[in-house]
Amino acid sequence: MAYSVREASERILSAVAPLAPLEVPLRDALGLVLAEDVVSPIEHPPWDNSSMDGYAVRATDVVRASKDAPVVLPVLETVRAGQRPTRSVESGTAIRVMTGAPVPDGADTVIRVEDTDGGETRVSIRDARDAGRNVRPRGEDLQPGTIAVAAGSVIGAAQLGVLASVGAATVQVHRRPRVAVLASGDELVDLDRFDEVRRGDRIVTSNSYTIGANVVAAGGEAVDLGIVRDDPASYAERMAGARGCDLLITSGGVSVGAFDFTKDVLKSLGAELHLWRVLMRPGAPLGFGTLHGMPWLGLPGNPVSAMVTFELFARPVIRRLRGERQVFRRPIEVRVRDDVTIGAPLTHFMRVIVEWDGDEAWARLTGPQGSGLLTSMSRANALLIIPAERPTIRAGDRAHVLPIGEGALSAVQLEL
Repeated sequence: MAYSVREASERILSAVAPLAPLEVPLRDALGLVLAEDVVSPIEHPPWDNSSMDGYAVRATDVVRASKDAPVVLPVLETVRAGQRPTRSVESGTAIRVMTGAPVPDGADTVIRVEDTDGGETRVSIRDARDAGRNVRPRGEDLQPGTIAVAAGSVIGAAQLGVLASVGAATVQVHRRPRVAVLASGDELVDLDRFDEVRRGDRIVTSNSYTIGANVVAAGGEAVDLGIVRDDPASYAERMAGARGCDLLITSGGVSVGAFDFTKDVLKSLGAELHLWRVLMRPGAPLGFGTLHGMPWLGLPGNPVSAMVTFELFARPVIRRLRGERQVFRRPIEVRVRDDVTIGAPLTHFMRVIVEWDGDEAWARLTGPQGSGLLTSMSRANALLIIPAERPTIRAGDRAHVLPIGEGALSAVQLEL
């Protein structure tokens, strides 16, 4: 039975669960996914503090200050970040404060130093624009009992900072999934045998490199099982190297050729096979099953087909194993520069370059779309989605694309 792309994705992801959590020191958590909510035990910031270097005052004392009629106030003391004020601001007085320093009682304003003469015992205030401003209130960022960082969040630099601020010396995270990658085909060699490629006898196992790189980019740890010959015994022997891994990805051997042995080998090893074909192009021959509880994805051997199916199916699986909540990239709407017609009633994914022209995104084909043309993927920053029920797209029509790869951000306009 062949499944639609949506059906296949739902079927695959329904069989995959996040890896069990483990506790790690906070400094080791970068790039991992938080397994449980972290709740703040404190108010943050813990005191009203100044967002400027300047002078803590009462707004009513400075509201009429101007360059022509400055307000002059005595400075009671200077408070640095990390110090506590020893005095309160009373009417007609000021306290000099540094950025991050506690704002003394009685003050509701910090006048930036640029609007003063910088005096240490008396200060002349020449502008009232900061009246009632530049005070960051206690607990503005976090209150006790509120969620500081939610489960499912990828821990980046900002999340590390928040977790450190609330005292999370260790955190519960999902570890990076170990993903075994196996390429198959008698025609394949690695780079150490490139002389055979020069002679026209073999081709390089590019899938080993693209799939392994995509695993790492998706947040997993790639375990290279090398190349397996088109032989059932070799398949079974090489697949043994996937023991202890969280996902097995094979490329090739999933079509209907006389030497496509992957299905038979998996069955002989006790695998349960859940699907074998998807109504899409490129990448229709796609396998999914479980081998002793470990998910297995069988990607096509053609280089483009392997990369497209990885993006649509393997990347979401890895993100699910990592514990991420949002496992898919978000499609964006574009206008298409080329006329596109599909022949088969399948969902097509065309390699395109998305560029911005004013406020609109436009997608143009990278060129010929053959499933063996890996350079078309290297040029692309998105996949143009052509549904089976919409066989023709005319230049200027609107459609959707899925941003991909390291160039994905270039398919999204940033307003600075």
